[in-house]
Amino acid sequence: MKMFMFKSILLMSLMFLSVLFGMQIANNGIVNMKGFDDPNFKGAFTINEQEENVQVSVLGNNVDSHDINKKREQLEEMEAYNFFSDLGKTLADIVTGIVDITIDLIRNS
Repeated sequence: MKMFMFKSILLMSLMFLSVLFGMQIANNGIVNMKGFDDPNFKGAFTINEQEENVQVSVLGNNVDSHDINKKREQLEEMEAYNFFSDLGKTLADIVTGIVDITIDLIRNS
């Protein structure tokens, strides 16, 4: 039994180290694939703070609070019907009813 546990722990440790080593190799491969280290390379989401102004850009497109408010108003006006949401609520009600009936039957027997 001791030998089995020792072999299992040794095998798990080896697998863990192999995963870490593989992740490091993959990271180095991605950096090498890019070909150069570009300090101007920006992520998908950037925030520039200048005194009182805050500029946000998503995928290179500037986003204002006015744009967000306009989109929120459009969504509120649309009042779109979501079939899957309604289906999920109906299914949840059915499952709740079945569970309630089952619990009542178990409690009364």
